[in-house]
Amino acid sequence: MTQQAASGSTGSSAAAFKDTIFDLTDQVVVITGGGGVLGGTIASYLAGHGARIAVLDLREELAERRAEMLRAEGGEAIAFAADVLSRERLVEVRDAILDKWGRIDALLNAAGGNMPGATVGPDQDLFELSSDDFKKVTDLNLTGSVLPTIVFAEKMTLNGRGSIINFSSMTAQRAVTRVAGYSAAKGAIDSITRWMAAELSLRYGEGIRVNAIAPGFFIGDQNRRLLLNEDGSPTERGDKVIRQTPMGRFGRAEELCGTIHWLLTDASSFVTGVVVPIDGGFSMFSGV
Repeated sequence: MTQQAASGSTGSSAAAFKDTIFDLTDQVVVITGGGGVLGGTIASYLAGHGARIAVLDLREELAERRAEMLRAEGGEAIAFAADVLSRERLVEVRDAILDKWGRIDALLNAAGGNMPGATVGPDQDLFELSSDDFKKVTDLNLTGSVLPTIVFAEKMTLNGRGSIINFSSMTAQRAVTRVAGYSAAKGAIDSITRWMAAELSLRYGEGIRVNAIAPGFFIGDQNRRLLLNEDGSPTERGDKVIRQTPMGRFGRAEELCGTIHWLLTDASSFVTGVVVPIDGGFSMFSGV
């Protein structure tokens, strides 16, 4: 009798968990870099699954445009111009989101980028690297993820729940030529993801989780000319990437969304401190 009752209770609990395990309804999700190709695509996907989206971008017009698109599609969204390197501005944005929606459930640190001076061009060598640009790129990609996490996660701890997703890169896992500053910053993202995951869980409990995704090669505004010719065919560098990718193509922005959905919900409730490759096999392939 006792065993049957216990079994029935477990089955009922499992059924309830199954119904809500991937639920995003009314989650308040902050997306830095939300006006870009990847961040914007993710914002549209999450809003379409019931999340409330705060779109942050350095360029106010891009944030507003994306938020308008989400609202036109029936979603809830607000837009903010925000520099991810300005703690003061991030606090202002955080407080405005709390005033509107009362809580913050998740943060996606999608802001980032590169600049020519932090790369080693085809006709250059390491000794021509700009130290100023190297610092700017590492600040944007590393500090630009750490500061938003500090600001927004502080309020998550009050509710004992929150999911933070950093954006790493294949350049952190493989030695990809030319992109010195970007590679260094993304390697540090992998490290800080693990460190923050441990720190927040140990101090605030299992409900605060920090993970990262490591996209392979996706076409965005910043790398389009590097990887594609004007006719849409791969450049020499783009062709090398495709040959190193067993699936034989670049990723599509929407292919990031399933993993992010999983990391934001109870479906990944026992997952923290991991870096998930979304790369068509790039990171595991030897090329031979």
